[in-house]
Amino acid sequence: MTDTRSQVAHAQCLCGQVAVDATLPSLWAAHCHCTLCRRAHGAAFVTWVGMREARCRIHDAGEHLQWYASSPQGERGFCRHCGAMMLFRGTRWPGELHIAMAHFTTPLDRLPQMHAYWNEHVPWAAVDPLDGLPRKPPG
Repeated sequence: MTDTRSQVAHAQCLCGQVAVDATLPSLWAAHCHCTLCRRAHGAAFVTWVGMREARCRIHDAGEHLQWYASSPQGERGFCRHCGAMMLFRGTRWPGELHIAMAHFTTPLDRLPQMHAYWNEHVPWAAVDPLDGLPRKPPG
């Protein structure tokens, strides 16, 4: 990975109306296999990057960012124009903003470090058992 400490990483939705400038370093990166992430993104798992929310600046051209309370403990941010699900924030991780890694258009300072909620993974998507990443249940 490129040394991007103290640099700004850029993420944006599909149409570019919602963007985030996130000042590195990031806190962590992980593949999440929980049911809510899978359903929200329509994917076998979602790779998130955890950032300090205070170090992120959200740009919303035309007020397209919409927050959806996906559970009593968390909400997901998506673009109302293109539908791209980009963000997550929850009470379990106060002060953090989680940004889906696939939305970054510039280099990050880390690769994924683990598989979270592994106990909820789907059997129809192969995950390389030799990727060397820990597989953890919630908690």
